[in-house]
Amino acid sequence: MKPFLILFRPGPDNEVIQKMSQENDIVLLYVEENPLVFARIEEISPDIKAGWYHVKLLILQLPLQTVTWILRDSYINGDTFTMGGKKMKLERVVCPENAEEEDLLLKKNLVKKNSRSAKVISLTDMKKNR
Repeated sequence: MKPFLILFRPGPDNEVIQKMSQENDIVLLYVEENPLVFARIEEISPDIKAGWYHVKLLILQLPLQTVTWILRDSYINGDTFTMGGKKMKLERVVCPENAEEEDLLLKKNLVKKNSRSAKVISLTDMKKNR
């Protein structure tokens, strides 16, 4: 059984804030509170001990490599843990919902700004003037 973990906002309505990390999610790995590398969660499978999971990560750098860590569910969800005496943390990467709209607006604004001050330079004319 794969864990499906949800973070709830405190209060009577228990409104869902964010779906937590699961297979195929991209996470940012922090070491000593500094971002180090992106990874994709390939597999999450339960360990013998309750509340612990084998987490297979594909490290997204060259050369590609995989690692399998045994982590508690809270560590998968972003809590800090230690490995070899170093503070570690996995943070789920979430694409902004309106990223495409922002890109379109940015492109439109750049086109408008550039179209006012755009000047066509003829390379043929420059060559003739030499």
